[in-house]
Amino acid sequence: VLSGCGVYDGTEIHEASAILVHLSRGGAEVQMYAPDVPQMHVIDHSKGQPAEAESRNVLVESARIARGKIASLAKLTTADHDAVIFPGGFGAAKNLSTFAVDGKDCKVNREVERVLKDFHKAGKPIGLCCISPVLAAKVLSGAEVTVGHEEEEGGKWPYAGTAGAIKELGGKHCVKEAVFSLIPFYEAHVDTKNKVVTTPAFMCETELHNIFDGIGAMVKNVLKLTGK
Repeated sequence: VLSGCGVYDGTEIHEASAILVHLSRGGAEVQMYAPDVPQMHVIDHSKGQPAEAESRNVLVESARIARGKIASLAKLTTADHDAVIFPGGFGAAKNLSTFAVDGKDCKVNREVERVLKDFHKAGKPIGLCCISPVLAAKVLSGAEVTVGHEEEEGGKWPYAGTAGAIKELGGKHCVKEAVFSLIPFYEAHVDTKNKVVTTPAFMCETELHNIFDGIGAMVKNVLKLTGK
């Protein structure tokens, strides 16, 4: 499920690409969706500032990542899919929800909320990375998720405050360490009860290959939970 195209106002493109690569390697068939709604705003990524005169549609922008093969989120049903995955990027906090503005008092897009609740009710796994675990924390009360660490640690975890917000939303935050070993740099956290799998991705300032490996751990566990 995409939220636009570009880290500051939509989907984080590297995360979406990594998810697609790992799903392909895992033998999964993929269908992409996005809500057919206006973006909260448009960011000029070369300046990091809002482009005041512009407006864009989340579905239309997400189609850039999907190479045109995308459908409205309203058409996504649990009956046709074994799992659902949400990349991060500020679009998850701006277009899929109002978290970027309202924090713990945020509202979640009604189709996003429906999808999360439907997959949860059906016992089908849900994968989320970067900032998108806030969606599960808001919609699935008591869900265990991770956004990495709970302290900034000198700028290594610049969005560490999100962990506190997750607790205020009703979720349980689980700290995940950066592991220097043969296993992926990030451990994906697996909430076996709720079948929610999360990994920090760009919540940490680290090399791109570490983020790619962490997302791989998330995807691998999502596919494992499908039982296929």
